[in-house]
This record gives sequence, structure tokens and C-alpha cells, in this order.
Amino acid sequence: MLEHEGVQELRELVAEFRPGDGDLLAALHKVQHRFGYIPKAAIPVIARQLRLSEARVYGAITFFSEFRETPPPETLITWCSGPACHLKGGDRIRRALEAELGIGMGQSTPDNRVGLHIGQCNGTCDFAPQVWVNGEVVGNLTPASALRLCRRIAEGARRGTRDHLPWEAPIPEQDER
Repeated sequence: MLEHEGVQELRELVAEFRPGDGDLLAALHKVQHRFGYIPKAAIPVIARQLRLSEARVYGAITFFSEFRETPPPETLITWCSGPACHLKGGDRIRRALEAELGIGMGQSTPDNRVGLHIGQCNGTCDFAPQVWVNGEVVGNLTPASALRLCRRIAEGARRGTRDHLPWEAPIPEQDER
């Protein structure tokens, strides 16, 4: 992915960070913010800058769920795993999303157009159960409305447009729970 120029850019990105664990998360966040994920080529660069083992850097990437090892999908659906969503049937929403998209949590469709990710409560519990589509809350979901949401996202992705995003037209309807 990253040739010499990319490695040089990585070095410049993390040059401000000092050796030790104290700057590890900040360095990872900075790299992910720039690329949308943390490329494998970044691991030795960060490890060298912070004087840590590559295993230590990789361990932090895989431990914290906010870090990605692959390029992000065009549309990211983040399923809320918080207690309010759980109590209001969030597991049914998760199963509907996975079944409709044919992927599990932490996966993307083969064309990388749509991905599913597990998220923690973001404090918008009034809209439980909910997902976030590219960071936007879509709540009060039912399994049926979650299926409609997936279908609209998939249809928009096939057309190459963003008019499938949920904030442009409401998805949830008060149907079965």
C-alpha cells in the first residue's frame, strides 16, 4: 500500500510523539485520522518512533475497537450495543442487519461499500434501539425498519450515490417490535 513516500509521510505524522507508551494512542489516532485506518506499514514506523515493540503497537490496535486495520467502507453502520438498545431489542436489530447484508460485526461487504461495526452507547438512548450510519443516529428501529434501512443503503451504493442515507428521508415506522 504505502511505498517510500507513504512511509516518509508516516514518519512525519508521528514525529512529534515521544518514546514510551504515553503517546501510543495519540499516534494511532493521528494515523487513522489521516488514512481512515491504520496501514500495516504504520506499525514499524510508530514502534520505532516510540521505541516500542511492533507487538505492543499491534496489541493496542487490536485491543481498542475504534482502530481499524482495513480501509473503512463507504457506508459504515455502527450497531449500538448499549444497555438501553439491548433492553429494547437491539439484538434483533443486529441479527436483521447481519442477515440482510450477509456479513457479521466487524466485516464489510466484498465490494467494501457497506460495513458493520459494534459501537458503545453514545448517550442518545431516547432513540433506542439504534444504529449510526456514517456517524448519524438512526433510531427507534425494529427488525423491519432495519431491513428497509439496509436495502436503501445497498441500493444507493449500487447506484454510486449518497441519496440512500437515512437522514434524507425517515426510515423507521412504528411497526412490529
